[in-house]
Parts: sequence; structure tokens; C-alpha cells
Amino acid sequence: MIESLLVANRGEIARRIIRTGRRLGIRTIAVHSEADGALPFVTEADEAVCVGPANPAQSYRNVEAILEAARSTGAQAIHPGYGFLSENADFARTVEGSGLIWVGPGADAITAMGDKINARNLMAAAGVPVAPGTTEPAADLDAAVAAAAEIGYPVMVKAAAGGGGMGMGVAADEAALRTEYDKVRAFAERMFGDGSVLIERYFPRVRHVEVQILGLADGRVVALGERECSVQRRNQKLVEESPSPAVSPELRERFLAAAVRAGEAVNYRNAGTVECLLDPSTQEFFFLEMNTRLQVEHPVTEYVYGVDLVEEQLRVAAGLAPTFDPDAFAPRGHAIELRINAEDPKRFLPGPGAITTWNEPAGAGVRVDSGYVAGNTVTPFYDSLMAKLIVSGDTREEAVERARAAVAQFEIAGPKCNLPFFAELLENPEFLSGDYDTGIVSRMR
Repeated sequence: MIESLLVANRGEIARRIIRTGRRLGIRTIAVHSEADGALPFVTEADEAVCVGPANPAQSYRNVEAILEAARSTGAQAIHPGYGFLSENADFARTVEGSGLIWVGPGADAITAMGDKINARNLMAAAGVPVAPGTTEPAADLDAAVAAAAEIGYPVMVKAAAGGGGMGMGVAADEAALRTEYDKVRAFAERMFGDGSVLIERYFPRVRHVEVQILGLADGRVVALGERECSVQRRNQKLVEESPSPAVSPELRERFLAAAVRAGEAVNYRNAGTVECLLDPSTQEFFFLEMNTRLQVEHPVTEYVYGVDLVEEQLRVAAGLAPTFDPDAFAPRGHAIELRINAEDPKRFLPGPGAITTWNEPAGAGVRVDSGYVAGNTVTPFYDSLMAKLIVSGDTREEAVERARAAVAQFEIAGPKCNLPFFAELLENPEFLSGDYDTGIVSRMR
């Protein structure tokens, strides 16, 4: 097993990786910005190195500073968490070129799946269903208009290099397309340094379902079930659950088989997620994108499949077999994750601030992965995620009941917080029925 691990991230995911490292006897090294020096992950690591000021470009995305921290502390491996440099193929190559172990998929797989158009084409060739759309970037507005006319309105306008729900717009007609194309292209150039845009069919009522895959050290790719991610605001997830209440056993088999084909098509190793859109009216699903990293919502899969995905990542990176039998594992029970963000519960606008009260719920089937404690400050420099509340039960109904109780017990004061939204959602008839889609939040608001 790896003996020393640098965690190139912050907050709850850094803390969560450090927790598994400690359990396995691995020496952990945290890197942090000047703004994060008082956060729990810094003190819980065996060592900590400040890598720059609050600006992520000068700290958490500062490749040279992170590599110097690895060299100075004698780190053997680097785990990138999610966000920041986690899907940066050049960083992965640089880490491995420096003689360190990269705890993630190979750089070639990151590159192949990082461009949405290239990924679509690869998946189509591998027999994974893809939605009608362009097979190359729409070079200009005229090309986008022509493509949309062929695909049929409404269409989704997407940044080819985007991810995480960013760089997308919906156009119901040509006039809207002309506006959205320019908007998405400008956003993509600013955020991703790549203004390439693709056009896809937009499904007005759709569910967002993804499959957790793990590429093993022996070359096999296995699928660890699906997650429902349809409770979203601005195309970004708020709630995830596993298994999906929309997926029948027959549909699950098709989902998992397609996800394995997707991983095999790029010789995938380590943890990744194949994201799909499901049309509930036809039970057809289409490839959306592949996230070549550990997902924010991985804990629901851990509960249902009884695995520690960070440990499995470390084992793959070290060339070891998994802790479970890939030929004999099965899901059990139900799990739900709520993303506790420092944001207004009505309009979902960020609301950073100093935390004066922080009391976490506890009990059977309740887990909190948090990045903060009372006395810390949620700053405006990073994502608004403060914690993840994960609940599990033998049934979905039991998990929902535990979620209600845990939300009521969770006390946070200081920054704005979206806990009141979850209290409302957990009483919403549409959510309780399990028959909901990606429009549920907009209907609640």
C-alpha cells in the first residue's frame, strides 16, 4: 500500500481522504491556501504545507507549489480529490513524470473524456447510447443554427470543455439559439480557455442518472450501481440517492453494461462516473459525460455497496486487488446525500460568513462529511459546499425519515444555509413519490 499521500484539495473532500489514509496507516500531507489555514483538514493531516494565497490559481491550482510540497515532505502519491486539478491531464502527466503515484485515471483517459464532442464520438463508437447532436464543434453561429435545424428544437448549447453543470444553455428556437451560442462560447473561453461549442437535443422532462465505475489494477472495469442526481439548481446537483427510484432491474442492467463499455473504451483505471440522461417516458438513456475523478456524491455508493471508494482508489493506484470480489457483490438498502451549501435557500445565491454555531446530527444511518467547524469562516474564494449529509436505511422510506430528522438536528448559524430547502424537499409529494425529474426545484420555486 502507498505509505505517504499528499491531498491536493481542501475542505470536506480533503478531510474525507485524510480519514481513510489514517485508517490505513498512510502518512497524509495537506496543502492549503492562506485563507484555509484554520480549517479542520489542515490540522487533521500528519503534515501541512501552505501553497499560496486565497486565489485558487495561486494555491490549489498552482502545480509547481503542489509538486514542491510533495518533494519537501517526501510524499509518495498525490490524490487530487474533485475540482481544481483533478481532471487536468497535464497535471496527471507531470505528477507521474516526477516519479510520484497519481491516484486517479491515466492522463490519456482524462484527455479523451475531457472534450465533450470527442467523448460523445468515442461512446457512440463503443455502443453507448448518445443523444442526437453534433459530432464536431459548431465552428460559428451559422453552423450552430444549421445543426439545430437538423437536430430539432429545443436544443442544449454546451461548452465542449465544460463540466459540473457549467457552460450550458437551452434554446427553444433560432432566436434563443443566437443568444445562447454567443453566451456559452464567451463563458467557455473565459472559464475553460476553449470556446468550442456543441449542440445536442434537449429533453424538457429528463432524469439525471449516473453510474459509478471502477477500473481495477488488473484491467477489468466494474460498475458499482447507479445514482439519481435529478434534484438540481442551475444544472448543479443538490441531492443524490442510490439506487435510483426510476430504474428497474432490467434498465439497471442496461445502464451498468453501457457504463462498463464506456470505461473499457478508454482503458479506464481508478474511480470514475458515467453520467446519463434518462427519458422517463421512453426509458431511453443517453450518455452525457464522463467524470474522470471521484464524485462529490460517492458516499451514497459506499453505503449501498459497502465499500470505501477512496481506499479502492488507493489500492488501484498501488496495483493491488480490490477489497471486494468483483464477481460477487450486490447493493443493499438505500442512501441519500444532501449538499449543505452556504447559500440562500430560496434563490441559492452564495452567502459566505463566519460560523458561530455548528452542531452536526448523529445516529444510526447518519454520516456527515464536513469541511468546517464552529469558529471557521466560509470565504467567497471557493465553492459554497460546507458539508454533505448522508443518510441510509433498509428502504428509501427509512432513509427519507432519517434525512428529515437529521436536517432538523443540523444546526448552522453565521453564513447563509440551504437546510430549510431540504426540510421543504423532504415533504414534497413529488420527491417522496420518487417520480421526479430535473425540473423539480424550479417547480418548488
